[in-house]
Amino acid sequence: MNRATEQAISKDATLEEAIRWFRTMLTIRRFDETIDELFASGKVHGTTHLYIGEEAVATGIIGALDSGDVITSTHRGHGHNIALGGDVRAMMAELLGRETGYCRGYGGSMHIADQSLGNLGANGIVGGGLPIAVGAALGFVMQKQPKVVVAFSGDGALNEGAFHEAANLAAIWRLPVVFVVENNLYGMSGSVKEMFAIGHLAERASGYGIPATMVDGNDVFSVWEAGSQAVQVARSGGGPTLIEAMTYRYKGHSKSDANRYRSREEIRDWRKRDPITHLEQHLSSHGVDHTMLNEIRDEVVQVIADALKYAEESPWPNPEILEDSVYTREDKTGA
Repeated sequence: MNRATEQAISKDATLEEAIRWFRTMLTIRRFDETIDELFASGKVHGTTHLYIGEEAVATGIIGALDSGDVITSTHRGHGHNIALGGDVRAMMAELLGRETGYCRGYGGSMHIADQSLGNLGANGIVGGGLPIAVGAALGFVMQKQPKVVVAFSGDGALNEGAFHEAANLAAIWRLPVVFVVENNLYGMSGSVKEMFAIGHLAERASGYGIPATMVDGNDVFSVWEAGSQAVQVARSGGGPTLIEAMTYRYKGHSKSDANRYRSREEIRDWRKRDPITHLEQHLSSHGVDHTMLNEIRDEVVQVIADALKYAEESPWPNPEILEDSVYTREDKTGA
């Protein structure tokens, strides 16, 4: 790199921040690529929803948060936790069903949470994180804490009743919530064009009196700038904002999705707009040497390989831990 890392390369974003985002996005990509490979080999069971192609959204939005701010995640939530700085070893162990996982191996892909980092949890219910986010925001207001909540959701969540209730309460109480809609154009196997009668999902926000904006979800700088503005509004008491981030998942909705409803041409065209490639080109144009970028890529590959090794060497959970999460059980004492 032959330029100072503190130079601004996109409004207030510095080169140092952009390099950090590059590492984060590579980590998200390599983690989910590895999960994809493990699922194909029968080492990951159940299902999982991959974030491959959407890395700029989580990275840009979370890059706009301060320490103490929190998020609610989704069924496609690996990228959110990694962008927060989550432990990829614990994540990998969780997906492989090991005792050292975030949920001791029995929560799986859709229940990863790390409250120490501000991740209130992924959610297997579409839109399930939205009312949780509003509740957390209300709690911050009542405690007079200047914190912000980001509620991630997919496009399909905007057709759930939970979105209506969450958006309405956030608006009338001017709660510090940022609704981030990751519009990857498909809700499961149905196009958003078939599921919505409006041109852009951001239009939904006006019905609740919530300002909204659309951004290129494959451009981490655009996402970060929109996120920074929305977070500032929320933190200053200005209430919620909705951000519609236009992006694309390269893989099927889940591992049970044969992905036959999208053309190869469509997927190919979106791959040309790959968020990691876009950021790498931007960094190169600002003097970051390719050698440095390749070193970061190699380091990320090794980090994920080490996480996999850690997970595979971790013990299986004792079946008795299932009783720890049961609220009621048979009283065998006769009391």
